[in-house]
Amino acid sequence: MQEYAINRTGVVYKNMKDPSILKYIAKMNTISMMNGTKIEGSSPPDIFVGRFGYPKVFIGPMVPPVFGDTMLLGTPEKWVGKSIEDIIRFRSTLVRGMAKVDVKDVLGGKIQYMVEELALADKYVDSSITLTRKPMLNLTLDDNSQPYGPSAGMKEMELQGNIYPNRKIEKAHSDTSMNASQAAVELYKGGIPVSKIQKAFSSGLLGTGKRRRFVPTRWSITAVDDTLGKENLAMVKTYEPIDSYMVFETYSLDNRWLVLFAPGAWSYELVEAWYPNTTWNMGSKSIDIGSSYEFFDGRKTYAEIGGCYYAARLAVSELLDRMKKQATVTILREVHEGYTLPVGVWNVREHVRAALRSQAKEFATLNDALAYMMAKLEIRLPTWIDNSAILRYLMRQRRLVAESKAVL
Repeated sequence: MQEYAINRTGVVYKNMKDPSILKYIAKMNTISMMNGTKIEGSSPPDIFVGRFGYPKVFIGPMVPPVFGDTMLLGTPEKWVGKSIEDIIRFRSTLVRGMAKVDVKDVLGGKIQYMVEELALADKYVDSSITLTRKPMLNLTLDDNSQPYGPSAGMKEMELQGNIYPNRKIEKAHSDTSMNASQAAVELYKGGIPVSKIQKAFSSGLLGTGKRRRFVPTRWSITAVDDTLGKENLAMVKTYEPIDSYMVFETYSLDNRWLVLFAPGAWSYELVEAWYPNTTWNMGSKSIDIGSSYEFFDGRKTYAEIGGCYYAARLAVSELLDRMKKQATVTILREVHEGYTLPVGVWNVREHVRAALRSQAKEFATLNDALAYMMAKLEIRLPTWIDNSAILRYLMRQRRLVAESKAVL
C-alpha cells in the first residue's frame, strides 16, 4: 500500500523513488522561495547555454533565491554520496535567466559580458536578475547536463560586490592564440575541476581570437570530457600493459559499477544495463542493455550511448596515466529501479572516479576476475558477453592462449 505524509505544501508521497513526486517536491520548495520576477541570490557561480535554435541560443546565469556560500550547488565533483533527493533539491533552487544571442556574439553586450564574468569567477557571486515574467516552475532534466529549476526570459542582470576571477582561467582567456581544446588541456593540467573547465568552454572564454563561441552546455560537457580523455590516452598508449586482472567497484544512486582492467593494449567499453522503470527504460518489462567501445586506434563515430561514454573514459584514462600503465578496460553498469531521474553525465564520470579510488581486487586469471564481478551483479555473465565486444575479445584471446599451450 502507498504511504502518504502531510506537510505545509499538501499531500506528498513517502515513496521518494517516484519521479513525479520528486519533481513535485522540487517545485513546491522553489515556489516557497520565490517572490515575483526579481531573483536575488548567490550564483554558485553557474551558467547555462541552450542548444535549441542554434546558432541563436539562450544564455544566462543560474541564480538561487538565497545568499551565502552556494558553491555546492554548481560543483558536481562534490556530489558523490549524495542522494537523488539531495541533487534535485540542490538544482531545483537555481533559477535560469534566458537572453537570446548569436553564439558568435561573445563580445556583444552587457549580458554576454556578465555571463563570462560568472564563468571566470572562482567563488559564488551575489547576483540579481529581472525576468520578463514569473518563471515557469519546471524541473529541467537532461542525460548530459545537471538538472536545473525554473526559467524565464531575462530583462536585466546585475553582479554585485567583488568578483574574484580564477587566475588560471583568466590567463587562458587572455591568450587569444591558443585554441579552446589546448586551453582546456592546460587548465586540466593546472588542476582546474572538469566542471569548471566545461563552463569556461561553454561561455566562450576560450579559443583563438574571432573563433570564440558560446557552446551549448550539453555539447561542451562531452567536448571537454572527450578532449581531456584523448590527451591522457596519448600517453597511456605508450606505457606497458598491466600484468594482472584488476576489478574496481562502487555502488551509488541504485547503480552498480564494476570496472575490469585486463592485461593488454588499450581498449575500452562501457556496457549499461537499464532495468525496467529506470530513467531511460520507463514502462518496459525487460532490461535494456547498450554499449559503446573502442580498440587501440579509437572511435571514428560518436558513441551510441552518448556522453556518458566519454565521461567514464576520462576517469579511466586518469588512473591509467597515474599508474603509468595501459590496459583493456570494461565497465559494467547495472542501473536499478531507484535511479528514476537523470542527473547528468557528471554521475558517470564521478562515480567511475569513485570506483577507481577504491582498493582494486587483483586476480591471476580472467575467469577469477569475472567470477568476482558476477557475484556483485544480478545479470549473468552470458548476457554481458553477448552485449560486450571487449569481453568477447578477452574470452577469445583466452581460448587462443589455451589452445597454443595445448599444442606446445
